[in-house]
Amino acid sequence: MNYSSIPFLALAIHCIVNHTVIKNIHYRKNTRSGRSFRGLILSMIAFFASDCLWGLLYDADITGPVYVDTVVYSVLMMGTVFHWTRFVSLYFRDRGMDCSLLQFAGSLFVFFGAVSLVLNFFVPVLFRFDEAGTYHMEWLSIAAHVYKIVLFLAGAFSVLMARRGNPDSKNLPHAAVGISGVVMAGMVVLQILHPLLPFYSMACILGSCILHTFVVEELKEDRRLELEDLLRREEEKEQELGSAKVLAYTDPLTGVKNTLAYADFEDETNEQIAKGVLKDFGLVVFDLNNLKKTNDTKGHEAGDDLLKEASHTICDHFKRSPVFRVGGDEFVAVLEGEDYRNRYALLEAFNRRIEANLHTGGAVVASGLSVFRPGEDGSCRQVFERADRRMYGRKSVLKAMKV
Repeated sequence: MNYSSIPFLALAIHCIVNHTVIKNIHYRKNTRSGRSFRGLILSMIAFFASDCLWGLLYDADITGPVYVDTVVYSVLMMGTVFHWTRFVSLYFRDRGMDCSLLQFAGSLFVFFGAVSLVLNFFVPVLFRFDEAGTYHMEWLSIAAHVYKIVLFLAGAFSVLMARRGNPDSKNLPHAAVGISGVVMAGMVVLQILHPLLPFYSMACILGSCILHTFVVEELKEDRRLELEDLLRREEEKEQELGSAKVLAYTDPLTGVKNTLAYADFEDETNEQIAKGVLKDFGLVVFDLNNLKKTNDTKGHEAGDDLLKEASHTICDHFKRSPVFRVGGDEFVAVLEGEDYRNRYALLEAFNRRIEANLHTGGAVVASGLSVFRPGEDGSCRQVFERADRRMYGRKSVLKAMKV
């Protein structure tokens, strides 16, 4: 039971630390290196379980089953070595470093290990159990352990050498892989010296914890930076789209919103009317007098100046309202909030200004106001048409005053 307690504890810690990898919800799970890391984690789980069972069977002195589990243990141990070398190779390949020789050496280890296991059924070259049921490690098993030591150290060395050849890469993942390789190699040395103690389980749990703490956490940091960069680019894109939308919705002559913007406003307003959620609003329709006469007698530049003056006058009086140029000489102001509440005072002040312009030669703009009538108006157009009729009435009054 003392032997089994260590791989059992290693299994529990391993599952807790790597639960996101086991559930396959970790970052980069769909990349080759991500899948290989999950393969390493899962192979270690199987190995810990086999090592725990081996201790229970060995303590119970059940020779037949313990022999079978020793074979399974050996296969799973080879799997952990293969997955470690494969993960290291793919992880650093993603970072532009060639560790393919390490992966090949791991595959070679599995091949010769499988051949040795088959041979061991006929000649005990890897392990044997004597008549008393005691486990003995044979020369080929020692050679396999030495090969593992060389693999782990070679992996650590190749990563550190690759780091020297690529000074722009990050130090932490290289150091973590290097340390994990050295630690696992050291534990394998102890396994050779004490074959009846679960040092290789200790090697696996220490190695996986080092990789998780430094490499996987580094991946999470990379993901955070990647998301921040993606968010920044999205914000820049939204700003660009917003700028493009502002340009598309702006009348280039007067600087107020254009017909396209008003069409969108109408569509949104009609949707709110249909849903019955629209708040109070009003429309003031404006029409600039004598624009055609100015263009014909003074030229289009003078006409443009007159339009700019009219737009400035409207915006100056209805400061909190969006203003649209909806035709050559027509404007609309949408009254909401404070401007809606003060609509009559604002319109009266605007009309006084226009009446003064009759005598000073300023822009003469006719206006008409109408408000939304819930339950009666089924569309924004109905409000506009009432305001438009009142604007024409005001236009007649201004003509009469001019005379």
